[in-house]
Amino acid sequence: MSDFVVLRSPSQVFFGRGMAEAVGRLAAPFGQRAFIVTDPAIAATPGFGRILKSLTAAGLVAQVFDAAAPDVPTGTVADALAAVTAARPDVVVAVGGGSSIDLAKVTALLMSHPGPLGAYHGEQQVPGPVTPLIALPTTAGTGSEATPVSVVSDADLGMKVGVSSPYLIPRIAICDPLLTVACPPAVTAHAGIDALVHAVESHMAAAHLVAEGPETVRLPLERVAIGKNPLSDLLALEAIRRIGAHLETAVRDGENLEARENMLYGSMLAGLAFGNSGVAAAHALQFAIGAATNTPHGLGTGLMLPYVMAFNRPVREESLTSIARALGGTTPDHAVTRLQELGRRIGLPGTLAELGLTAADLPRLAERAAGVRRLAANNPRKLDAAACHTILTAALTGDLSALRPAAAS
Repeated sequence: MSDFVVLRSPSQVFFGRGMAEAVGRLAAPFGQRAFIVTDPAIAATPGFGRILKSLTAAGLVAQVFDAAAPDVPTGTVADALAAVTAARPDVVVAVGGGSSIDLAKVTALLMSHPGPLGAYHGEQQVPGPVTPLIALPTTAGTGSEATPVSVVSDADLGMKVGVSSPYLIPRIAICDPLLTVACPPAVTAHAGIDALVHAVESHMAAAHLVAEGPETVRLPLERVAIGKNPLSDLLALEAIRRIGAHLETAVRDGENLEARENMLYGSMLAGLAFGNSGVAAAHALQFAIGAATNTPHGLGTGLMLPYVMAFNRPVREESLTSIARALGGTTPDHAVTRLQELGRRIGLPGTLAELGLTAADLPRLAERAAGVRRLAANNPRKLDAAACHTILTAALTGDLSALRPAAAS
């Protein structure tokens, strides 16, 4: 059973300094019209100029939509869809952080399949291939260039929701560390710690492969996240090694190309890992926390990760030991404390109280987090509202001792 793995990934991945200038040659086989999704800040950078030049030099007519916004509001999705419908492109090119790439994913989806977008919320709801998408990340964080997930902010629900399907994986991922150099320190910190969360949660995820006999395994193809497996573990641990060693330097010295290169590589590996295994409690909790506090996604997942790791320790001692070794430690305690200390060094808060939350807020947050079933079901321990409340209570005051190993549930 341990030999069974699943890998869903882009058809092609290109990584290296200067690789973005190949985008024109890679896009040309899809057709003559490109629709570029980005945000105003990225559109003004020299790196974006080089991408646009590469596309036009390859003979493509490129239309730029530069109104991508954080957390992908549904109104922005509507604006992008109106623009792309008029442009009638052959290929969509996403240039930016996770929000730009996620916006490009759902835009490509709605070009190929009728709305509303809400019809595709959840897992495996996309009926078939979407318009070809090329993704060029400018932050080392979401790994969205390699994942089957797009997260959007639904105003009616009052929180972020996911659209998860292998059809959303970009056809081509182009990862050029030079595009990340201009990323500000706070964004570098929040995106980078989120990439680390992706890797850690991937390595600690539930295992959904079901043995039906000594030679038969049932693969849960109704899920996009198929759970922890040997290949996702391998990718996750290398991501943890790279990010753990270079995140602090990237935040402190954004011009350090070695740190930027290792961060982007680690983020990409983490995306490949969790794009197959999935993430769990830290992300479910952040969906609720982010909606309540309007704080950056990576800040919340990074804050919650040590508490989630401590909660899951009774059923993931071996994973925690492997994570500790990837961070230069030896014991499960090292895994938890070293990640918490790294978060503080890059400027993350250590408690929910620092975000203005109180004990009175926790029951509502716990119910909301437990309701994100796609993520809750991927946690290695049962993650109902009571469990979420336990984790949140510890995080409110920073009391990791409240989550010391107990009998597994």
